[in-house]
Parts: sequence; structure tokens; C-alpha cells
Amino acid sequence: MSLPHAILTALLEKPSSGLELTRRFDRSIGYFWSATHQQIYRELGRLEESGLIRELPHEAAARGGRKEYEVLPAGRAELVGWVAEQQDPKPVRDALLLRLRAAATVGAAGLDTELARHLGLHRAQLAEYREIERRDFPADSAERENRLQHLVLQAGIKLEAFWVEWLTEAAAVLERPD
Repeated sequence: MSLPHAILTALLEKPSSGLELTRRFDRSIGYFWSATHQQIYRELGRLEESGLIRELPHEAAARGGRKEYEVLPAGRAELVGWVAEQQDPKPVRDALLLRLRAAATVGAAGLDTELARHLGLHRAQLAEYREIERRDFPADSAERENRLQHLVLQAGIKLEAFWVEWLTEAAAVLERPD
């Protein structure tokens, strides 16, 4: 996924200012594609220069003089084309996995603390995702857009549940005497 496509998606969901986009990234999209405030503003400028988005007329803009943007037909077409593209899965690149591999050779001194820290972080993220699911996705929701957004959240839940299970197993292996 690329930042321009994440921004186009967010703007199609709701025309927004850069500040609003930053807040929305912090609350949703950022769980799967993070971006800083500066990156978002830079990309908004590029998207506008490319004719994919435009600033809303001032009478429609947010109070306080903030620029609000909306997606133009060319931006929608770009996003539609990108959604249909083929893209291979990315290989896993996780330093913790590599550190465990190295520990098999040089010993695991101190690694148990790091595994416990990671386990705590993943448990916290899993709890947060489950709270979002409880709050934002009632069981009776039937709208396709809502179901697809829920599916993305469920991927996050399953990934975090995997890491909690795997880290628990890894910690147990480290605790066993040789």
C-alpha cells in the first residue's frame, strides 16, 4: 500500500483537511499504514499537483481557514486501478525473528525480557482492536463498506492473536533448561 492510495481512500470516505486526515490515520488507517503529519501534507500537495484531488471551495471548507480536500474523478480512477493491481505478498522482515535465530547460535541471554515486552505490546494492541470491534462493528451491520472495513480490522485481530500465541510459545521454549 502506498501513502497516496491511503489518502485517496480516506478522502473518498470523507473530504477532509490535512489535520483531520492525520487524526483519522491515528485512529484507523494508521494501524495498517502509518504516516506523519508532514508526510500527509506533502502527499496532499503532490496529489493536488497531479490533478487527483482538489481543495474544496472556501465556502465549503472547514472553519478556521483549513483547506479541505476532495478526490477528483482522476483520483478515483487511480484508486480503482490500484485496487485491481496484482501485488505479491511482502516477505516477513522482523528483527525479533532474526534475533531468535541468532540466539540459537550465541545464546539467549536477555532475550526473555524482550519477548515479554513484545508480548505485552501485542496483548495491548489486541485488546485495543477488540475494543474498536466492539464499539464500531455491531453484529447486525450489513453495509458492504462496513463489512470490508471490519474485515481489515479482523485481519489485525488475527495477526495480534497470532503474535500473542507465538510469543507465549517462544517464551516457554526459552524458559526450558537445555
